Amino acid sequence: MKTVLCGIAAVLEVVSAAAVREHEIRLTPIGTYESGIFAQGAAEIVGHDPLTQRIYVVNAQAASLDVLDISNPTAPTKVGDVSLLPFGGVANSVAVRDGIVVVAVENTPKTKPGHVVFFDRDLNFLNSVEVGALPDMVTFSPNGRWVLVANEGEPNSYNNANAAVIGPSVDPEGSVSIIDLSWGVAALTPAQVRTAGFTQFNSSVPIGVRIYGPNATVAQDLEPEYITVSHDSKTAWVTLQENNTLAVIDINSAAVTQLLPLGKKDHNLPANKLDASDRDTAINIRNWPVQGVYLPDAIDAYQVRGETYLVMANEGDARADWPGYNEEARVGDATYVLDPTRFPNAVDLKRAANLGRLRATRASGDIDGDGDYDVIHSFGGRSFSIRDTAGNLVFDSGDQFEQITAALYPAFFNASHDNNTFDGRSANKGPEPEGVVVGKAFGRVYAFVAFERIGGIASYDISNPRAPVLADYVNFRDFLVPPDSGEAGDLGPEGIIFIKAEDSPSGKPLVVIGNEISGTTTIYEVTRDI
Repeated sequence: MKTVLCGIAAVLEVVSAAAVREHEIRLTPIGTYESGIFAQGAAEIVGHDPLTQRIYVVNAQAASLDVLDISNPTAPTKVGDVSLLPFGGVANSVAVRDGIVVVAVENTPKTKPGHVVFFDRDLNFLNSVEVGALPDMVTFSPNGRWVLVANEGEPNSYNNANAAVIGPSVDPEGSVSIIDLSWGVAALTPAQVRTAGFTQFNSSVPIGVRIYGPNATVAQDLEPEYITVSHDSKTAWVTLQENNTLAVIDINSAAVTQLLPLGKKDHNLPANKLDASDRDTAINIRNWPVQGVYLPDAIDAYQVRGETYLVMANEGDARADWPGYNEEARVGDATYVLDPTRFPNAVDLKRAANLGRLRATRASGDIDGDGDYDVIHSFGGRSFSIRDTAGNLVFDSGDQFEQITAALYPAFFNASHDNNTFDGRSANKGPEPEGVVVGKAFGRVYAFVAFERIGGIASYDISNPRAPVLADYVNFRDFLVPPDSGEAGDLGPEGIIFIKAEDSPSGKPLVVIGNEISGTTTIYEVTRDI
């Protein structure tokens, strides 16, 4: 397997001429466990137990939890697994704290209430509780008292499409379950599970919250994706990805207190360029009259001088998978009509080499309601952002991700995770940043951002949240072999965690990532060489 690393000095010059070496770190892949299973979600979300130096890996479609021994982080070894089929269908997420392993498992069908299952570190069953539909992410609060679960509540279909096969349309309400561990896991009953829901917003939501599922109430349409919790364990912030919104939850009362719409990204601004076409046979990162909808996936929180900041990976998921409704269009589609006043050059923009291939949403952009599009809304920010707790944008990485990967991999720019096709993802979310985790090392704070498509991890020094600096980029992938060969390295990074030096088996900070396409779990060592 080939290790592909970047020339960091060259990349720093590309994205930040003012960058200095004090920010730099190195991520070096030192050990990989290979499941040998391609493109079936065999390694997605990961959790770590520092006492036993074990990594717990969600094997999603197999509905199992794999256990890796990383006592020697250069040679991770599988030492066990447990089936989660008795508790439902697909396993979606895992978290570990103080010897308790908690797993989120969706039901069959996914529209029924799911379960959160508790094990000890040796995978002995402890308890399970029912939560909302499609529990997609689970996490502990910093004080260990609470387990919080993002119940995405996706529909099986809209408008009774394909009802003869899958039955009538069912669209569960999204919610966040808050589980109180004050009396211990063994004593858990339904009484210790409370639900933070969204029915209070059914009559009204703030301007900018995307509500657009056919025949859905607000509570049905809001879909929690990922959770982070405040340092004092009192507040949770939840990404509602498809809704381009952040929910604020008071944990003690299990109440959603605010919905914070996240706005749009202007790709006409100098620092916000993008490559919008997979048919122009070139790297063409430039400004376009497009507004990107951030649609963040993963989120993490950190503090600077007593102020909390939220770090988000702006992936850009769309509602395109369920029968009966597809919000996606291409700008060049005949049915995607551009307003002639706003876009007098519409014919040129719709060329395949320009914006014609770009995926945009049908759900918004017709500002005056006359049936054509006054604004082009594309999916995702192709970036990571830092926001304050009111949702205000403090920093966005702009077009840096595409600039970095263009400089390093010009022959494979914007390739996807299951093929090596040049420019293949340019019209559809580009590198597609999905995972992010914050960690402190060498006296500074870093954000580690994983790119789902072309792959790799970008590390940024975010000690100053208003002026982050690129510190490293590494991509453990070999583009010269077929992705399904078993020799291509890491493909489709999904879950990412940071292990601080005092919890690490080597005494050095580590980053661990689960890769859903390659089915690999890889350990990166974080070093500083100055």
